[in-house]
Amino acid sequence: MEEEECQEEHLALAALLRVNGIGSAAAGKLREAFGSARAALHAPAEAFTQHGLPPKLARDVQKAQKGAEAYEAQLEETCERGGIRMTALGDADYPPYLAETFSPPALLYYRGTLIPDAQCLAMVGSRRFSRYGEGVAKSFAETLARAGFTVVSGAARGIDSASHKGALAAGRTVAVLGCGVDVAYPPENRRLLAEIAESGAVVSEYAPGTPPLPAFFPARNRIISGLSRGVIVVEAAEKSGSLITAGMAVQEGRDVFAVPGSIYSPTSMGCHRLIQQGAKLVTSAADVLEEYGVDPPKKPKKKAPAMSKEERAIYQILSYEHPLTMDEIIVSLDGGGDAASLSFVLLQMELKGLVEENDTHGYMRAKRE
Repeated sequence: MEEEECQEEHLALAALLRVNGIGSAAAGKLREAFGSARAALHAPAEAFTQHGLPPKLARDVQKAQKGAEAYEAQLEETCERGGIRMTALGDADYPPYLAETFSPPALLYYRGTLIPDAQCLAMVGSRRFSRYGEGVAKSFAETLARAGFTVVSGAARGIDSASHKGALAAGRTVAVLGCGVDVAYPPENRRLLAEIAESGAVVSEYAPGTPPLPAFFPARNRIISGLSRGVIVVEAAEKSGSLITAGMAVQEGRDVFAVPGSIYSPTSMGCHRLIQQGAKLVTSAADVLEEYGVDPPKKPKKKAPAMSKEERAIYQILSYEHPLTMDEIIVSLDGGGDAASLSFVLLQMELKGLVEENDTHGYMRAKRE
């Protein structure tokens, strides 16, 4: 199919999907019956009867014909202006792993670059993440990306965002949205989504401008698992959207991995339940790579920042998971200290990337060695 003809088919398919009651499955049947979405969209009512299709469907499509031309023109302009492309089920650039699923989207919108034969692994988890979960997500994602995998996640707050950031540090990542690809959700991830589109892709089955409605996210999850060979759950409560993604992966015969956590942590309960049900327990990205016969990549060695005597004494007290307040640090130091001088030393350590201050003014080590 020529590029112009392909674009026209995509636009017609988008218009067809706007018809009440026509989802991906119904759109697929109509394309098969009439030969194309364009033909189905402009077919006479009697043609629907000949193909054994319900009269109501014919009437709904007839109504949609009136505004289809204007909608297609507007959509085409929006896509051109926003750098948005489309791919339909059956196209050469449509992701093959997704095409094999039970309910693949008839049409995908994306910003960035889709690589159909990319080897993808999904990483999902709680929006209410812990310091531990954030560190695990970044570390796993960076290692997987460095090993050549594309890390797929949902760009939500928490573990999803940490996974994207980790992957961006070493390779490629894909964000699947429950809204239009031109909508930044959550709003604070606008810059992150732009970075993802530069080296990977931002993907959605929803047309540009579609707001992030709650009903869209379970459907979004099937695309996350559908694109991927396996799903890694980092942190998840007992009732979590991440578990929905894991369940969909199981149904599609994809691998499910779970990272264990504290038995007292609510955000680890879902992961522990998955492990009990047969998910593979993983404590490092190397455990995941082993499943696919891939050797862990060698991480570039970074020279550790030099520390003064005072900085080293403070660093030894801090941990990666439990923040300490200024008073707690002073009490823990041999010989104590005063807040003014300690504040200055901690600022220097922050600038060196040795420590981080959280929202409650607690200090932790910045990176796991």
